[in-house]
Amino acid sequence: MDATEQLCRELIARPSVTPEDADCQALMAQRLEAVGFHCESLDFGEVKNLWAVRGETGPLLVFAGHTDVVPPGPLEQWDSDPFQPEVRDGYLYGRGAADMKASLAAMVVACEEFAEAHSNHKGRIGLLITSDEEGPAVNGTVKVVDELVSRGEVIDWCLVGEPSSTEALGDVIKNGRRGSLGAVLRIHGKQGHVAYPHLAENPIHRAMAALDTLAREHWDDGNAFFPPTSFQISNINAGTGATNVIPGELEVLFNFRFSTESTAEGLQQRTIEILSSHGLNYSIDWNLSGQPFLTDAGALVDAAVGSIAQETGLQAELSTAGGTSDGRFIAPTGAQVLELGPVNATIHQRNERVLQADLPRLTAIYRGVMEGLLLN
Repeated sequence: MDATEQLCRELIARPSVTPEDADCQALMAQRLEAVGFHCESLDFGEVKNLWAVRGETGPLLVFAGHTDVVPPGPLEQWDSDPFQPEVRDGYLYGRGAADMKASLAAMVVACEEFAEAHSNHKGRIGLLITSDEEGPAVNGTVKVVDELVSRGEVIDWCLVGEPSSTEALGDVIKNGRRGSLGAVLRIHGKQGHVAYPHLAENPIHRAMAALDTLAREHWDDGNAFFPPTSFQISNINAGTGATNVIPGELEVLFNFRFSTESTAEGLQQRTIEILSSHGLNYSIDWNLSGQPFLTDAGALVDAAVGSIAQETGLQAELSTAGGTSDGRFIAPTGAQVLELGPVNATIHQRNERVLQADLPRLTAIYRGVMEGLLLN
């Protein structure tokens, strides 16, 4: 059996539902240490994190990823046990097959092959692996990055193994992500009887015009890599459940997915100006879960695009579409960051799968990136 498929099967068989790691990192560390990596556990709370590095000096290329997976849901809705890897019709099935144990296996095997073939390579190779990406993401990559920064460690290039491909392996590379700014808005009114509205103040009625203004606002135009910033209301809640009670408070959850054309501070300020212009009595709590980042043309993009072309014949498209990833914690350090992994069509779904033939090809792509950055 192909080495990457074998390791991927072993990782899938470990039920590492977030924030559990189920000894996936220990398995990876054992193999990495055998080819000269120094492996260190940087655990915070219940979250396990692995930092592995090979080499002493020079620029640092880091592979980043996560061992945790989302829950499988009702087992009876799967055609096979989600934690018993199974091959059917050329696909390897199992929870985490695409997101992202195929990438983890490819990273380890690529590092093994590269270290054995080029023991005196330039620079350093690192792996930053967490079990807290699918969950709150507060004790994982962000904490490890803080620790590395405190040590004076500088990451030059980072390849995140998120499933970036759309139709075929390597057709899309994520070279950036939008920022995510969420808020809980509370409009304060006065509870009362619906028959006596003059004795109450309905926060729903008061909020409607302001929410419509926010929804219609043009925040920015985006740019060549990012679409315009998006404002979306995700939840509205008010009332006691009774039809004859005017509620005393309205709670609204909303989120900005914003480009590099806007800042979190600017979006907050404009939101406050709009709310205040409508004379609302309100309070608001903000949560910035990620800044936008963009990796433009450069050494990492060239190495990734070139390796994909050599292995698949495809000219990879650079894209910033989709949600967030742990790359948002690494890019602010100044690193060039890309996301490159298998096809994402079945991630977080039942019967999650990855094309069996893509496993050794992904390994070859990762190995090619190392060759492009650390041999030339």
